[in-house]
Amino acid sequence: MTDCTSLVDPKLTTAPILYLPAGEVVPADVKAMESKCSVDVRSLPRVIRREGELSPEEIATPGLLYLPHHYVVPGGRFNEMYGWDSYFIILGELADNRVDLARGTVENFFYEIDHYGAILNANRTYYLTRSQPPFLSSMVMAVYDAERADDASAARAWLRESLPYLIRDHALWTTSPHLAGDTGLSRYFDLGHGPVPEMADDSAYYLDVIRWLRAHPEQTPPDYLEPAGATPNTRCADRANCLQTSLDGVELTSRFYLGDRAMRESGFDTSSRFGPFSGSTEDYAPICLNALLYKYERDIATVEAALGNHSAATRWNHLAAIRRQRIDLLLWDDAAGLFVDYDARKQQRSTYRYVTAYYALWAGLATPAQAKRLVANLSLFERAGGLQMSTEDTGQQWDAPFGWAPTNWLAVEGLASYGFTADADRIAQKFMTTVHNGYEHDGTIREKYNMDTGSSDVNVTTGYKTNVVGFGWTNGVYREMEKLLAKNSAPPN
Repeated sequence: MTDCTSLVDPKLTTAPILYLPAGEVVPADVKAMESKCSVDVRSLPRVIRREGELSPEEIATPGLLYLPHHYVVPGGRFNEMYGWDSYFIILGELADNRVDLARGTVENFFYEIDHYGAILNANRTYYLTRSQPPFLSSMVMAVYDAERADDASAARAWLRESLPYLIRDHALWTTSPHLAGDTGLSRYFDLGHGPVPEMADDSAYYLDVIRWLRAHPEQTPPDYLEPAGATPNTRCADRANCLQTSLDGVELTSRFYLGDRAMRESGFDTSSRFGPFSGSTEDYAPICLNALLYKYERDIATVEAALGNHSAATRWNHLAAIRRQRIDLLLWDDAAGLFVDYDARKQQRSTYRYVTAYYALWAGLATPAQAKRLVANLSLFERAGGLQMSTEDTGQQWDAPFGWAPTNWLAVEGLASYGFTADADRIAQKFMTTVHNGYEHDGTIREKYNMDTGSSDVNVTTGYKTNVVGFGWTNGVYREMEKLLAKNSAPPN
């Protein structure tokens, strides 16, 4: 964070500002940046103890939130430390023996929990109202496994330090407003209101959504659109970066923005998985989130057992067992042979086929019979370049025919863990070939790829239209797939 380029926000046009937690002394290296980088160093207006306790509206000009350790950004417009991206980036760092960098990233998340109330979508002020998919326990376990080979005692001490943060982060997802009705499962939710300011560099997004909804009235929920001005003073979460959000006398409702923001916490922005443009995300108990939380509970049980807290380990395993039962009851569609999302408001399973069904394998919650059904359904998603996101081509980046590193890796590792080695190897080889061919073509690693063509030729019609160069999680996943293929091809001992 002492590099001047880290302070610039490509998504907004404001001059760079770095915010420190309220009451924190300005570190000497940060003080030096004020003149070196022409950055305005400020303090947040008050102490934050919980997510959403400080609204972005209370901060006149958005800026970067200070973190004490080095970190790797995804790339391009994503010039800050992201919540779930960092897990896959950490895998690459550990593959390259950069344990120090991986541990520093995890400790940055501890700092966020202490000073910003939660693990944030990313460390910008406009993300203070939402988190991202909960991978912290997986990050902690990955770093712990890497460190204990060198110094088991020090690694165990760090594990003890990590435990309270794991418990606090888990609590965010298992209390209101992150509860999905009375299902006993969890949902994505953003505590902010109105359009998100980080879309300023794609300012036509909300207008594109309005155009599509008006052109498809039969698919548009009645509470997505309203006459312009019907709900005053809710249109912008950040008045300094207010987007144009009305078109021909019509605008999106506060109800749509609720789902739009929750979708961004899910990381899958955008698709039509949870209604058109996922405008109803907050209604759903999704398989991805609840599989992650099942693994999270099992991970905490492992940590407790490693620290000698066996009764606590039993309690966490019990919580995981209860979640697994609820997932089986509500999210397993036996007729389809897939784990799906559950609409808690309508009390019905979604029919939207999504590759997150394979999170159940990665998390270890599928039964052997369910795993076989999932493998039989790979053809729904598998294409020449790897696994596509869904069976629906909506023109949005998190739908068909596009595929992404994180979902390909979680499926591949999940398949391998259940003994479907040939399937895991085949998909890994396809995705690696896609990345490799793209690199040979133009010397770049990309954010996402076209699974039909096995290339970086991506034509998104609505939402984030660019294919960002970088790209943190693609780099990390490529390294992990290399390791997996090498391991599976090695002769037995």
